[in-house]
Amino acid sequence: MRDPDALIARAGLRGDPERDQHFLVDDRVLDRLPGYLPDGADTSHVVEIGGGTGGLTDRLLSVADRVTVVERDPDLAAFLREEFAAEIAGGTLTVVAGDALEVDLPAFTASVSNLPYGVSSEIAFRLLPAGRPLVLMFQAEFAERMAAAPGSSEYGRLSVTAGHYADIEVVEAVPKEAFSPPPAVESSVVRATPRVPEYDVPDDESFMALVRAVFTQRRKTMRNAIRNTTHISGIDDPEALIEAAGGELMGKRAGNVPPGEFARLARLAAEQG
Repeated sequence: MRDPDALIARAGLRGDPERDQHFLVDDRVLDRLPGYLPDGADTSHVVEIGGGTGGLTDRLLSVADRVTVVERDPDLAAFLREEFAAEIAGGTLTVVAGDALEVDLPAFTASVSNLPYGVSSEIAFRLLPAGRPLVLMFQAEFAERMAAAPGSSEYGRLSVTAGHYADIEVVEAVPKEAFSPPPAVESSVVRATPRVPEYDVPDDESFMALVRAVFTQRRKTMRNAIRNTTHISGIDDPEALIEAAGGELMGKRAGNVPPGEFARLARLAAEQG
């Protein structure tokens, strides 16, 4: 395996915190990341967002039939093309220079990525709806919120929306020292195993809008949150929905409402509308 510090030296480029660049340089963490994919995961085409200097890319090439790396920094993309010229020529690696939020992502079977933290949420929600297994590095606080259960202090909109697409697990805590330069925050590795939710929703968009709306007023009861956020949820007749939902649910706060109950609310809202 290529040494991550040697890759940085060959690239002649240092990570830049101002540009959200923190290269993962701990060999042990890099070696473990591909192994967090669920057992039996299809690794015929793995996408990596934010290739950096290629430490993780190198590990992914050892387990995947084909890897596509998306790297927004043109200098880093050029270095990856030079460093991995043999793999590119052999058809096992493609380097895409561009912003992962803007480029067309290829059809992929899995993703393993050390995401740029400033846009990690947006990238995660580009990947999650694809219904593929993901192993992603996030800020620790963000990861805990993704995986949080109803009733916990971390449970919120992110927990519900991420859990709509996959089972979310925090599989490893990663210290600041594993990166160059070290970020200001601790990091965690999240595994997302796709699944069909145990509930039905009218459509993802209206479900997500309802969840987003009520969590903007998480300290209020669901009754008041629904009344106050129709401009976000798009609910036409909040009073009819409140009556149909029943007093027990409407007396709760959003942080204590499980995803299945949000789904029931979205169905009732669709019936009302």
